Amino acid sequence: MSHAVSPLARPFPAMPAIAGVTPRVARAGYKDWGRCDLTYVELAEGTAVAGVFTRNVCCSSEVELGRANVNQGRARALVVNAGNSNAFTGYRGREAVEAIMAQVAGTLGCAQDQVFVSSTGVIGVPLPKDKAEAGIKAALSAEPCGWEDAANTIGTTDTFAKGAYAEAVVGGKTVKLAAIIKGSGMIAPDMATMLGYIFTDCAIAPGYLQELLSAANQRTFSCITVDSDTSTSDTVLAFATGKAGNQQINCEGCPGADAFAAALEDVCRQLAHLVVRDGEGAQKFIAVSVTGAVSDESARKVGLAIANSPLVKTAIAGEDANWGRVVMAVGKAGEPADRDKLSIGFGGTWAARDGQPLADYDEAPVAAHLKGQDITIEVDLGLGEGRATVWTCDLTHGYISINADYRS
Repeated sequence: MSHAVSPLARPFPAMPAIAGVTPRVARAGYKDWGRCDLTYVELAEGTAVAGVFTRNVCCSSEVELGRANVNQGRARALVVNAGNSNAFTGYRGREAVEAIMAQVAGTLGCAQDQVFVSSTGVIGVPLPKDKAEAGIKAALSAEPCGWEDAANTIGTTDTFAKGAYAEAVVGGKTVKLAAIIKGSGMIAPDMATMLGYIFTDCAIAPGYLQELLSAANQRTFSCITVDSDTSTSDTVLAFATGKAGNQQINCEGCPGADAFAAALEDVCRQLAHLVVRDGEGAQKFIAVSVTGAVSDESARKVGLAIANSPLVKTAIAGEDANWGRVVMAVGKAGEPADRDKLSIGFGGTWAARDGQPLADYDEAPVAAHLKGQDITIEVDLGLGEGRATVWTCDLTHGYISINADYRS
Protein backbone atom coordinates (compact mmCIF):
# COMPACT_ATOMS: atom_id res chain seq x y z
CA MET A 1 0.00 0.00 0.00
CA SER A 2 2.62 2.43 -1.17
CA HIS A 3 0.79 5.41 -2.65
CA ALA A 4 -1.55 8.07 -1.31
CA VAL A 5 -5.03 6.69 -0.71
CA SER A 6 -7.30 7.02 -3.74
CA PRO A 7 -9.77 9.92 -3.46
CA LEU A 8 -12.42 7.39 -4.57
CA ALA A 9 -11.66 4.97 -1.68
CA ARG A 10 -14.40 3.43 0.40
CA PRO A 11 -14.01 2.52 4.10
CA PHE A 12 -13.57 -1.17 4.88
CA PRO A 13 -16.98 -2.58 5.87
CA ALA A 14 -17.81 -4.34 9.13
CA MET A 15 -17.60 -8.04 8.25
CA PRO A 16 -18.33 -10.87 10.69
CA ALA A 17 -16.38 -14.11 10.82
CA ILE A 18 -17.62 -16.90 8.55
CA ALA A 19 -18.06 -20.30 10.24
CA GLY A 20 -15.43 -22.73 8.94
CA VAL A 21 -13.08 -19.99 7.69
CA THR A 22 -9.93 -19.01 9.63
CA PRO A 23 -7.70 -16.32 8.10
CA ARG A 24 -4.14 -15.67 9.31
CA VAL A 25 -1.35 -13.44 8.01
CA ALA A 26 2.46 -13.60 8.17
CA ARG A 27 5.58 -11.94 6.82
CA ALA A 28 7.40 -14.01 4.19
CA GLY A 29 9.54 -11.07 3.05
CA TYR A 30 8.96 -11.39 -0.69
CA LYS A 31 9.81 -7.69 -0.89
CA ASP A 32 11.67 -5.48 1.55
CA TRP A 33 8.57 -3.58 2.64
CA GLY A 34 8.32 -4.33 6.34
CA ARG A 35 4.76 -5.66 6.34
CA CYS A 36 2.82 -8.91 6.18
CA ASP A 37 2.75 -10.29 2.65
CA LEU A 38 1.28 -13.78 3.03
CA THR A 39 -2.38 -14.48 3.75
CA TYR A 40 -3.30 -18.03 4.76
CA VAL A 41 -6.92 -19.12 5.10
CA GLU A 42 -7.85 -22.49 6.58
CA LEU A 43 -11.19 -23.93 5.46
CA ALA A 44 -13.36 -26.54 7.14
CA GLU A 45 -13.41 -30.05 5.70
CA GLY A 46 -15.97 -30.44 2.92
CA THR A 47 -15.74 -26.78 1.81
CA ALA A 48 -17.00 -26.37 -1.78
CA VAL A 49 -14.94 -24.25 -4.20
CA ALA A 50 -15.54 -22.53 -7.54
CA GLY A 51 -13.28 -20.25 -9.54
CA VAL A 52 -12.87 -18.00 -12.55
CA PHE A 53 -9.43 -17.25 -13.96
CA THR A 54 -7.55 -14.99 -16.37
CA ARG A 55 -7.56 -15.77 -20.07
CA ASN A 56 -4.05 -14.33 -20.41
CA VAL A 57 -2.13 -17.14 -22.16
CA CYS A 58 1.07 -16.19 -20.27
CA CYS A 59 -0.64 -17.00 -16.97
CA SER A 60 1.18 -18.16 -13.85
CA SER A 61 1.52 -21.73 -12.54
CA GLU A 62 -0.78 -20.69 -9.69
CA VAL A 63 -3.54 -20.02 -12.25
CA GLU A 64 -2.88 -23.25 -14.18
CA LEU A 65 -2.94 -25.37 -11.03
CA GLY A 66 -5.93 -23.51 -9.57
CA ARG A 67 -7.89 -23.99 -12.78
CA ALA A 68 -7.20 -27.74 -12.65
CA ASN A 69 -7.80 -28.09 -8.90
CA VAL A 70 -11.13 -26.26 -8.92
CA ASN A 71 -12.60 -29.09 -11.01
CA GLN A 72 -12.55 -31.50 -8.05
CA GLY A 73 -14.79 -29.07 -6.18
CA ARG A 74 -13.31 -29.10 -2.65
CA ALA A 75 -10.89 -26.84 -0.76
CA ARG A 76 -9.13 -26.92 2.61
CA ALA A 77 -6.80 -23.91 2.33
CA LEU A 78 -5.88 -20.75 0.44
CA VAL A 79 -2.42 -19.15 0.34
CA VAL A 80 -1.93 -15.69 -1.21
CA ASN A 81 1.58 -14.30 -1.74
CA ALA A 82 2.03 -10.54 -2.36
CA GLY A 83 5.08 -8.89 -3.92
CA ASN A 84 5.96 -11.61 -6.44
CA SER A 85 3.51 -12.82 -9.09
CA ASN A 86 5.64 -15.92 -9.89
CA ALA A 87 4.43 -15.55 -13.50
CA PHE A 88 6.72 -16.25 -16.49
CA THR A 89 9.01 -18.30 -14.24
CA GLY A 90 8.80 -21.75 -15.89
CA TYR A 91 9.43 -24.97 -13.98
CA ARG A 92 10.99 -23.15 -11.01
CA GLY A 93 7.78 -21.18 -10.51
CA ARG A 94 5.69 -24.33 -10.71
CA GLU A 95 7.96 -26.16 -8.24
CA ALA A 96 7.53 -23.30 -5.75
CA VAL A 97 3.72 -23.54 -5.95
CA GLU A 98 3.75 -27.32 -5.63
CA ALA A 99 6.04 -27.04 -2.59
CA ILE A 100 3.55 -24.66 -0.93
CA MET A 101 0.65 -27.00 -1.71
CA ALA A 102 2.57 -29.99 -0.32
CA GLN A 103 3.58 -28.14 2.86
CA VAL A 104 0.01 -27.04 3.65
CA ALA A 105 -1.55 -30.37 2.63
CA GLY A 106 0.92 -32.20 4.87
CA THR A 107 -0.02 -30.02 7.83
CA LEU A 108 -3.78 -30.33 7.29
CA GLY A 109 -3.73 -33.97 6.22
CA CYS A 110 -5.63 -33.24 3.01
CA ALA A 111 -5.10 -33.84 -0.70
CA GLN A 112 -2.68 -31.43 -2.39
CA ASP A 113 -5.30 -30.37 -4.94
CA GLN A 114 -7.43 -28.92 -2.11
CA VAL A 115 -4.81 -26.22 -1.47
CA PHE A 116 -5.23 -23.10 -3.63
CA VAL A 117 -2.34 -20.69 -4.18
CA SER A 118 -2.31 -17.19 -5.69
CA SER A 119 0.62 -14.83 -6.13
CA THR A 120 0.69 -11.18 -7.16
CA GLY A 121 3.41 -8.64 -7.82
CA VAL A 122 6.37 -8.37 -10.18
CA ILE A 123 6.38 -10.75 -13.18
CA GLY A 124 9.41 -12.86 -14.13
CA VAL A 125 11.03 -13.57 -10.74
CA PRO A 126 10.65 -17.15 -9.41
CA LEU A 127 8.96 -17.28 -6.02
CA PRO A 128 11.70 -18.01 -3.44
CA LYS A 129 10.85 -21.41 -1.95
CA ASP A 130 12.68 -20.77 1.32
CA LYS A 131 10.76 -17.55 1.99
CA ALA A 132 7.46 -19.21 1.07
CA GLU A 133 8.14 -22.15 3.39
CA ALA A 134 9.12 -19.91 6.31
CA GLY A 135 6.14 -17.62 5.66
CA ILE A 136 3.67 -20.50 5.71
CA LYS A 137 5.24 -21.94 8.84
CA ALA A 138 4.79 -18.55 10.53
CA ALA A 139 1.20 -18.27 9.25
CA LEU A 140 0.26 -21.73 10.54
CA SER A 141 1.14 -20.72 14.10
CA ALA A 142 -0.13 -17.12 13.87
CA GLU A 143 -3.26 -15.94 15.69
CA PRO A 144 -6.38 -15.77 13.51
CA CYS A 145 -6.90 -12.26 12.10
CA GLY A 146 -9.76 -10.08 10.89
CA TRP A 147 -10.81 -9.53 7.29
CA GLU A 148 -9.18 -6.11 6.97
CA ASP A 149 -5.74 -7.50 7.90
CA ALA A 150 -6.20 -10.30 5.38
CA ALA A 151 -7.21 -7.76 2.70
CA ASN A 152 -4.30 -5.42 3.45
CA THR A 153 -1.83 -8.30 3.22
CA ILE A 154 -2.78 -9.35 -0.33
CA GLY A 155 -2.38 -5.81 -1.75
CA THR A 156 0.47 -4.55 -3.98
CA THR A 157 -0.15 -1.12 -5.54
CA ASP A 158 -3.55 -0.96 -3.82
CA THR A 159 -4.04 2.19 -1.77
CA PHE A 160 -6.84 0.87 0.46
CA ALA A 161 -8.11 -2.48 1.75
CA LYS A 162 -11.16 -3.76 -0.12
CA GLY A 163 -13.94 -5.88 1.34
CA ALA A 164 -17.62 -6.61 0.74
CA TYR A 165 -20.38 -8.29 2.72
CA ALA A 166 -23.89 -9.56 2.01
CA GLU A 167 -26.48 -11.88 3.52
CA ALA A 168 -29.25 -14.02 2.10
CA VAL A 169 -32.06 -16.06 3.60
CA VAL A 170 -31.86 -19.63 2.33
CA GLY A 171 -34.52 -22.07 3.47
CA GLY A 172 -35.15 -20.11 6.67
CA LYS A 173 -31.44 -19.80 7.52
CA THR A 174 -29.43 -16.59 7.16
CA VAL A 175 -26.26 -17.25 5.17
CA LYS A 176 -23.33 -14.83 5.18
CA LEU A 177 -20.92 -13.87 2.40
CA ALA A 178 -17.67 -12.03 3.21
CA ALA A 179 -15.18 -11.18 0.48
CA ILE A 180 -11.83 -9.45 -0.04
CA ILE A 181 -10.08 -8.36 -3.22
CA LYS A 182 -6.90 -6.70 -4.42
CA GLY A 183 -6.24 -4.91 -7.66
CA SER A 184 -5.69 -1.42 -9.02
CA GLY A 185 -3.77 -1.76 -12.29
CA MET A 186 -3.42 -4.28 -15.12
CA ILE A 187 -7.19 -4.60 -14.82
CA ALA A 188 -9.24 -5.71 -17.80
CA PRO A 189 -11.42 -8.66 -18.76
CA ASP A 190 -11.16 -11.49 -18.86
CA MET A 191 -10.78 -11.58 -15.80
CA ALA A 192 -10.76 -8.11 -14.48
CA THR A 193 -9.99 -8.39 -10.82
CA MET A 194 -6.52 -9.59 -10.18
CA LEU A 195 -7.24 -11.50 -6.95
CA GLY A 196 -10.61 -11.87 -5.21
CA TYR A 197 -11.87 -14.33 -2.61
CA ILE A 198 -15.45 -14.90 -1.49
CA PHE A 199 -16.22 -16.91 1.65
CA THR A 200 -19.70 -18.08 2.63
CA ASP A 201 -21.18 -20.45 5.21
CA CYS A 202 -23.90 -21.50 2.75
CA ALA A 203 -24.29 -25.20 1.92
CA ILE A 204 -24.12 -25.34 -1.89
CA ALA A 205 -22.99 -27.96 -4.40
CA PRO A 206 -19.64 -27.06 -6.06
CA GLY A 207 -21.05 -27.40 -9.58
CA TYR A 208 -23.91 -25.01 -8.91
CA LEU A 209 -21.61 -22.57 -7.08
CA GLN A 210 -19.43 -22.57 -10.22
CA GLU A 211 -22.46 -21.85 -12.40
CA LEU A 212 -23.49 -18.89 -10.22
CA LEU A 213 -19.96 -17.49 -9.95
CA SER A 214 -19.41 -17.65 -13.71
CA ALA A 215 -22.71 -15.85 -14.32
CA ALA A 216 -21.98 -13.17 -11.70
CA ASN A 217 -18.48 -12.70 -13.11
CA GLN A 218 -19.85 -11.98 -16.58
CA ARG A 219 -21.92 -9.06 -15.26
CA THR A 220 -19.39 -7.68 -12.73
CA PHE A 221 -15.67 -8.46 -12.94
CA SER A 222 -15.82 -8.85 -16.72
CA CYS A 223 -17.40 -5.38 -16.95
CA ILE A 224 -14.56 -3.40 -15.36
CA THR A 225 -11.38 -2.00 -16.83
CA VAL A 226 -8.70 0.33 -15.53
CA ASP A 227 -6.17 0.19 -18.36
CA SER A 228 -7.21 -2.59 -20.81
CA ASP A 229 -4.30 -4.80 -19.64
CA THR A 230 -5.29 -8.33 -18.59
CA SER A 231 -3.13 -9.67 -15.77
CA THR A 232 -1.21 -12.94 -15.87
CA SER A 233 -2.55 -13.84 -12.42
CA ASP A 234 -6.25 -12.84 -12.27
CA THR A 235 -8.27 -15.19 -10.10
CA VAL A 236 -11.58 -15.11 -8.23
CA LEU A 237 -12.34 -18.04 -5.94
CA ALA A 238 -15.54 -18.70 -3.98
CA PHE A 239 -15.46 -21.00 -0.95
CA ALA A 240 -18.62 -22.35 0.72
CA THR A 241 -18.18 -24.12 4.07
CA GLY A 242 -21.77 -25.35 4.46
CA LYS A 243 -21.82 -24.35 8.15
CA ALA A 244 -25.00 -22.23 7.97
CA GLY A 245 -27.15 -25.33 8.35
CA ASN A 246 -29.32 -24.70 5.28
CA GLN A 247 -30.45 -27.54 3.06
CA GLN A 248 -27.83 -27.76 0.29
CA ILE A 249 -28.55 -25.66 -2.80
CA ASN A 250 -27.80 -27.69 -5.91
CA CYS A 251 -30.00 -26.21 -8.62
CA GLU A 252 -31.90 -23.11 -9.72
CA GLY A 253 -35.22 -24.26 -8.28
CA CYS A 254 -33.89 -25.01 -4.77
CA PRO A 255 -35.29 -22.94 -1.86
CA GLY A 256 -33.20 -19.79 -1.47
CA ALA A 257 -31.17 -20.33 -4.67
CA ASP A 258 -32.32 -17.01 -6.14
CA ALA A 259 -31.56 -15.15 -2.92
CA PHE A 260 -28.07 -16.64 -2.69
CA ALA A 261 -27.37 -15.91 -6.37
CA ALA A 262 -28.40 -12.26 -5.86
CA ALA A 263 -26.19 -11.92 -2.75
CA LEU A 264 -23.22 -13.47 -4.60
CA GLU A 265 -23.64 -11.08 -7.53
CA ASP A 266 -24.03 -8.15 -5.10
CA VAL A 267 -20.70 -9.02 -3.42
CA CYS A 268 -18.99 -9.43 -6.82
CA ARG A 269 -20.29 -6.04 -7.98
CA GLN A 270 -19.15 -4.32 -4.78
CA LEU A 271 -15.68 -5.82 -5.19
CA ALA A 272 -15.50 -4.93 -8.89
CA HIS A 273 -16.38 -1.30 -8.16
CA LEU A 274 -13.75 -1.11 -5.40
CA VAL A 275 -11.03 -2.23 -7.81
CA VAL A 276 -11.98 0.53 -10.25
CA ARG A 277 -12.14 3.07 -7.40
CA ASP A 278 -8.51 2.19 -6.69
CA GLY A 279 -7.50 2.45 -10.36
CA GLU A 280 -3.94 3.70 -10.47
CA GLY A 281 -4.04 7.48 -10.44
CA ALA A 282 -7.86 7.52 -10.58
CA GLN A 283 -9.72 10.69 -9.67
CA LYS A 284 -13.13 9.77 -11.14
CA PHE A 285 -15.29 6.62 -11.12
CA ILE A 286 -17.04 6.25 -14.49
CA ALA A 287 -20.10 4.13 -15.32
CA VAL A 288 -20.66 3.64 -19.06
CA SER A 289 -24.26 2.62 -19.71
CA VAL A 290 -25.01 1.23 -23.18
CA THR A 291 -28.58 0.56 -24.35
CA GLY A 292 -30.20 -0.19 -27.70
CA ALA A 293 -27.54 -2.71 -28.78
CA VAL A 294 -28.28 -5.83 -30.83
CA SER A 295 -27.45 -7.99 -27.75
CA ASP A 296 -26.22 -7.66 -24.16
CA GLU A 297 -22.80 -8.98 -25.17
CA SER A 298 -22.57 -6.45 -28.01
CA ALA A 299 -23.49 -3.68 -25.54
CA ARG A 300 -20.72 -4.88 -23.19
CA LYS A 301 -18.14 -4.76 -26.00
CA VAL A 302 -19.20 -1.24 -27.01
CA GLY A 303 -19.05 -0.18 -23.36
CA LEU A 304 -15.53 -1.59 -22.99
CA ALA A 305 -14.37 0.16 -26.17
CA ILE A 306 -15.49 3.47 -24.63
CA ALA A 307 -14.12 2.64 -21.18
CA ASN A 308 -10.73 1.60 -22.59
CA SER A 309 -10.29 4.64 -24.83
CA PRO A 310 -7.39 6.81 -23.56
CA LEU A 311 -9.01 9.75 -25.35
CA VAL A 312 -12.32 9.31 -23.54
CA LYS A 313 -10.60 8.68 -20.20
CA THR A 314 -8.34 11.75 -20.48
CA ALA A 315 -11.30 13.92 -21.52
CA ILE A 316 -13.11 12.88 -18.33
CA ALA A 317 -9.93 13.54 -16.32
CA GLY A 318 -9.93 17.06 -17.80
CA GLU A 319 -13.70 17.43 -17.15
CA ASP A 320 -14.25 17.97 -20.88
CA ALA A 321 -17.62 16.84 -22.32
CA ASN A 322 -16.02 15.84 -25.60
CA TRP A 323 -18.75 13.51 -26.85
CA GLY A 324 -17.03 13.19 -30.25
CA ARG A 325 -14.53 10.89 -28.55
CA VAL A 326 -17.39 8.66 -27.42
CA VAL A 327 -18.65 8.52 -31.03
CA MET A 328 -15.15 7.46 -32.12
CA ALA A 329 -15.00 4.69 -29.49
CA VAL A 330 -18.44 3.33 -30.46
CA GLY A 331 -17.37 3.26 -34.10
CA LYS A 332 -14.16 1.33 -33.46
CA ALA A 333 -15.74 -1.31 -31.18
CA GLY A 334 -16.30 -3.73 -34.05
CA GLU A 335 -19.97 -4.09 -33.08
CA PRO A 336 -23.15 -3.13 -34.98
CA ALA A 337 -23.77 0.64 -34.72
CA ASP A 338 -25.45 3.25 -36.90
CA ARG A 339 -24.17 6.81 -36.81
CA ASP A 340 -27.62 8.19 -37.59
CA LYS A 341 -29.31 6.37 -34.69
CA LEU A 342 -26.65 7.05 -32.05
CA SER A 343 -27.45 9.08 -28.91
CA ILE A 344 -24.88 10.19 -26.31
CA GLY A 345 -25.30 11.79 -22.89
CA PHE A 346 -23.46 12.61 -19.67
CA GLY A 347 -25.03 12.45 -16.22
CA GLY A 348 -28.56 12.13 -17.61
CA THR A 349 -28.25 15.06 -20.05
CA TRP A 350 -28.31 14.11 -23.74
CA ALA A 351 -25.72 15.90 -25.87
CA ALA A 352 -26.60 14.20 -29.14
CA ARG A 353 -29.72 12.33 -30.28
CA ASP A 354 -30.22 10.21 -33.41
CA GLY A 355 -26.82 11.09 -34.83
CA GLN A 356 -27.24 14.86 -34.36
CA PRO A 357 -26.09 17.36 -31.72
CA LEU A 358 -29.20 18.60 -29.90
CA ALA A 359 -30.21 22.05 -31.13
CA ASP A 360 -30.90 23.22 -27.56
CA TYR A 361 -27.96 21.37 -25.94
CA ASP A 362 -26.93 23.16 -22.75
CA GLU A 363 -23.45 22.12 -21.65
CA ALA A 364 -23.77 23.71 -18.18
CA PRO A 365 -25.35 20.70 -16.37
CA VAL A 366 -22.88 18.37 -18.11
CA ALA A 367 -19.93 20.53 -17.05
CA ALA A 368 -21.25 20.48 -13.48
CA HIS A 369 -21.64 16.67 -13.60
CA LEU A 370 -18.07 16.19 -14.86
CA LYS A 371 -16.69 18.14 -11.90
CA GLY A 372 -17.97 15.38 -9.58
CA GLN A 373 -16.24 12.10 -8.67
CA ASP A 374 -18.94 9.74 -9.97
CA ILE A 375 -19.48 10.15 -13.71
CA THR A 376 -21.98 8.48 -16.03
CA ILE A 377 -21.76 8.24 -19.80
CA GLU A 378 -24.97 7.12 -21.55
CA VAL A 379 -24.98 5.67 -25.05
CA ASP A 380 -28.10 4.49 -26.91
CA LEU A 381 -27.36 2.68 -30.18
CA GLY A 382 -31.03 2.62 -31.26
CA LEU A 383 -30.76 -0.87 -32.75
CA GLY A 384 -32.25 -3.40 -30.31
CA GLU A 385 -32.85 -4.47 -26.72
CA GLY A 386 -29.24 -5.23 -25.68
CA ARG A 387 -27.88 -3.37 -22.65
CA ALA A 388 -24.84 -3.43 -20.36
CA THR A 389 -23.02 -1.24 -17.86
CA VAL A 390 -19.24 -1.13 -17.75
CA TRP A 391 -17.18 0.58 -15.04
CA THR A 392 -13.84 2.35 -15.40
CA CYS A 393 -11.87 5.32 -14.12
CA ASP A 394 -10.21 8.34 -15.67
CA LEU A 395 -6.62 8.36 -16.92
CA THR A 396 -4.37 10.85 -15.15
CA HIS A 397 -0.68 11.70 -14.74
CA GLY A 398 -0.80 9.56 -11.58
CA TYR A 399 -1.20 6.36 -13.63
CA ILE A 400 2.05 7.11 -15.49
CA SER A 401 3.90 8.00 -12.28
CA ILE A 402 2.89 4.74 -10.53
CA ASN A 403 3.69 2.48 -13.48
CA ALA A 404 6.90 4.21 -14.52
CA ASP A 405 8.52 3.33 -11.19
CA TYR A 406 6.63 0.09 -10.36
CA ARG A 407 9.69 -2.18 -10.07
CA SER A 408 11.75 0.33 -8.11
